[in-house]
Amino acid sequence: MKIEWLGHSSFLLETADGRKLVTDPYDSGSYDGAVGYEEIDVAADVVTVSHDHPDHDGVAGLIYAPGTVVRESDSTEAAGFNIRGIETFHDESHGAERGRNTIFVIEADGLRVCHLGDLGHPLSEEEIESLGQVDILMVPVGGHFTIDATQATAIVNRIKPKVVIPMHYKTKVLGFPIAGVEGFLRGKSNVVRMDSTFTEVTKDNLPAETEIRVLQHAK
Repeated sequence: MKIEWLGHSSFLLETADGRKLVTDPYDSGSYDGAVGYEEIDVAADVVTVSHDHPDHDGVAGLIYAPGTVVRESDSTEAAGFNIRGIETFHDESHGAERGRNTIFVIEADGLRVCHLGDLGHPLSEEEIESLGQVDILMVPVGGHFTIDATQATAIVNRIKPKVVIPMHYKTKVLGFPIAGVEGFLRGKSNVVRMDSTFTEVTKDNLPAETEIRVLQHAK
């Protein structure tokens, strides 16, 4: 599976046989231009949306209409992707501040990918167990609107994925009042800073221990 970071919380998952899934497509230019990532020009078979905020639900503005859009927490099969949603919250007040958030566990190519969306609180033991085994974890680390670097680290340590890809952090093209990625990386020896926008993962080449891969944004 090829995993490309488009920007913010949006990733392109492309299977070995060319099927494409995009997570949380942002609305380029939303929030008065604060979302400065370029438009997403991917023809996706499937799109998942964790919640309806413009930086995660830019489906209406996509250049190519997706085949299927998944928003619900039920189990779904679409274009060969097995997708399961887990209801959580965007804040630590049971959604009173920012609403609900859906974590998606996506299975394809023999891999289990977990996208935490805009998770805003620590996960309970029951929620951790409901995720099951996770090979690849996309985790927000910027804080303010989501869990912060410390909370993200604690969640990674509990889930124990093989590959971690940080997301939803401050970059040169994002004008949100959130932290950059460095706070999450500080003090960790298992960090791989990649010069590429993507990483390729198969069941056979997963690292033995958890590895954090920092990607360049494609857009």
